Amino acid sequence: MTGSSGYSAPAVAGSGAIALGLAASATTLGAVRLLARSEGSAEKATAKAAKLCGKIDGADESRLEVLTEVGALADCDLIVEAIVEDREAKLELYVRLAAACPNADLATTTSSLLIADLGEAAGVADRFYGLHVFNPVAKMELVELCIPAALRDGAADRARAFCAALGKRAIEVPDQTGFVVNRLLFPYLFDAVRLQESSGMTAEDVDACMSLGAGHPMGPLALIDFVGLDVAIAIGESLAAESGDPAHQPPPRLRELAAEGTLGRKSGAGFFNY
Repeated sequence: MTGSSGYSAPAVAGSGAIALGLAASATTLGAVRLLARSEGSAEKATAKAAKLCGKIDGADESRLEVLTEVGALADCDLIVEAIVEDREAKLELYVRLAAACPNADLATTTSSLLIADLGEAAGVADRFYGLHVFNPVAKMELVELCIPAALRDGAADRARAFCAALGKRAIEVPDQTGFVVNRLLFPYLFDAVRLQESSGMTAEDVDACMSLGAGHPMGPLALIDFVGLDVAIAIGESLAAESGDPAHQPPPRLRELAAEGTLGRKSGAGFFNY
């Protein structure tokens, strides 16, 4: 990886869709490490990453090393956390990463948690920033880049260079729950759930109205399925806790479906069947 990319030894912590998409995309620049939670997760991540690399121009699965020990990232200069959207789980990981990787910049792909709060709570405020990429990572151009005031000199420039090298457009956003995209998007998505339930319309018809009438590439209910109902609920709860706005509260119907294990595409069913 060249100096123009901002980092010479990046890593991604996580094995979900965002983590794998970011790691596979970063192989277009050079060697990348991926930290998985267990040997089982590592095996699955390796297979999925190989498939992703095959779909991305310039990606190379041989450049991706999947590991399970935090200590194996000791010489990395960037580690991007992309695990479950749970504050305590993230903080526990940051503490481990900070101890094992004392020189690395640390970033998070969180879509709903406050960056300065996470950095301060983990004791890494001077080297911690937000790098919110969108799924599917290889296709989505935007990165919401959140640069807190405490970030050390040079880290913001490295972050911008990394995004540019990946072919992304980094837009610096305020440190507020949901940043810009999710803060505007989720009230709309939740309203679609409420409208479908109150009107008795089918999910297909609700989505067709927005796809055909507003030119959206994906209807709101299909988008919730894509995001994951559990993830949508977590984002809504974070938004509502900060804003107090009822529009940010996940609708009861969404919670009912999630409680039944109906989580969208990843579970095989949501508002649609897959």
